[in-house]
Amino acid sequence: MDAHDVVIIGAGLAGLRCAVRLAESGLDVVVLEAQDGVGGRERTDVIDGFQLDRGFHVLNPAYPAVKRWMDVDALRMRPFPVGVRVRRESGSVELRHPVRHPLSLPASLRSGLLTPRDTAALVRWVTPVLLRPRAVIAGADRTLREGWNRVGLRGPLRTEVLEPFLAGVLADDRGETSDSFARLLVRMFIVGAPGLPEAGIGAVPAQLARSATDSGADLHLEARVREITPRNGIVEVEVEHRDTVRARAVVVAVGPDAVAGLLDLPRPATKGLQTWWFAADTPPTASAMLAVDGRRNGPVVNTVVISNAAPSYAPPGRHLIEATCLLPDEASSRSDAAPREADVRRQLGEIWGTDAAAWQLLRRDDISNALPAQPSPLRTRQPSRVRAGVFVAGDHRDTASIQGALVSGERAALAVLAEFGLTAP
Repeated sequence: MDAHDVVIIGAGLAGLRCAVRLAESGLDVVVLEAQDGVGGRERTDVIDGFQLDRGFHVLNPAYPAVKRWMDVDALRMRPFPVGVRVRRESGSVELRHPVRHPLSLPASLRSGLLTPRDTAALVRWVTPVLLRPRAVIAGADRTLREGWNRVGLRGPLRTEVLEPFLAGVLADDRGETSDSFARLLVRMFIVGAPGLPEAGIGAVPAQLARSATDSGADLHLEARVREITPRNGIVEVEVEHRDTVRARAVVVAVGPDAVAGLLDLPRPATKGLQTWWFAADTPPTASAMLAVDGRRNGPVVNTVVISNAAPSYAPPGRHLIEATCLLPDEASSRSDAAPREADVRRQLGEIWGTDAAAWQLLRRDDISNALPAQPSPLRTRQPSRVRAGVFVAGDHRDTASIQGALVSGERAALAVLAEFGLTAP
């Protein structure tokens, strides 16, 4: 049997960050990934010349972990405009970041979405997390719905803008997510410029994988782990159709849907999202701004012309439109519960003011475990060590974000080093 210092199960963001840290520390590290590529939920496929991420993703360079451990310049980021286009009964209006786009402020005030009461309530809600984010993390928490009610945010800014916008970000349209977590995410949207790497979201784990292998880690794809067994100070890892691997420690860095199959841990609750990818010869708009339906007149919670922000996502002369819907619980076994294509196309036509019936459907991604649920009270640091020699990492152990995945992988690596009596470089 092969023997190593550490075996990491899963080559998603958490597992790859863990591998980088441990390999840089001089340990013999092997990463086992069940799929045919790295990234977990962060992957990009090329179909008919279009780059299709597996679900709608954005990368926020303002995340501390991204700034610290990623070469953002090498990703050649293509940012989205910092704002949102809102489809109202009377037509569409745009709300832009007032500091970055001060000339847009008069139009925003005329939109009818920014009443004085709502604006004041939003300031009360977001100011604490802008000034003292750590105090928000450590302070009292409640549901997002309760948080908005508490500050008096009840008008059109909430119902037509914030609720549909955050529904797509949190995979929650009921306001049941942690208020503290929602405020932290909004803070990142305010201080950062979310966008996409030129080569797709898959470029993020690809960069981490290169860093891991350059540091000495050994990466194996299509290596599905069936079972892990701690025995006499060594952990045995049974791999499907391969020899058993032995190591001093194992880090389980798989998604929330798979972690309970390898560890004696409860299965983390998750939220589902459905992403539709359409191709068109003519874009419905020249804008790259994310659009929401303030009327709630269908299943679509957000939509954007991806190729207007990142032209590399579509071949020359074509355009890529994304639409996100919430995936009902257990939709994978109840096909009648999922949004229907006819309803999606109708609503997209209304949002963009065009006929979406002729758009080519490239793919539909139903991702039932798109995000770990983030209920209140917010828990940002669950222990990495499960037992001697066995550790766990993933955004389901931190916050449901790229930031959470990277931080969780780093924390698991530091826990392994501590168990080995080593100091991180």
